[in-house]
Amino acid sequence: MKLALKPQEQAELVDKLSAHLDAQDKTIDELWTTASESRIDAYEQGQLQSVSLGEVLEKYKNL
Repeated sequence: MKLALKPQEQAELVDKLSAHLDAQDKTIDELWTTASESRIDAYEQGQLQSVSLGEVLEKYKNL
């Protein structure tokens, strides 16, 4: 699909879309904070084990 916009208009559109996508969402930020704190607590209480970076990379290297 080809846009019928001048280069300046294309740049402005990209800027607007980028700003919209990068906008903070307080609800999402709060959910991530809660989830990450919960995982840290579980790890500190021995309910969650860590995995080395090498293990993670090995698992996903062929995807």
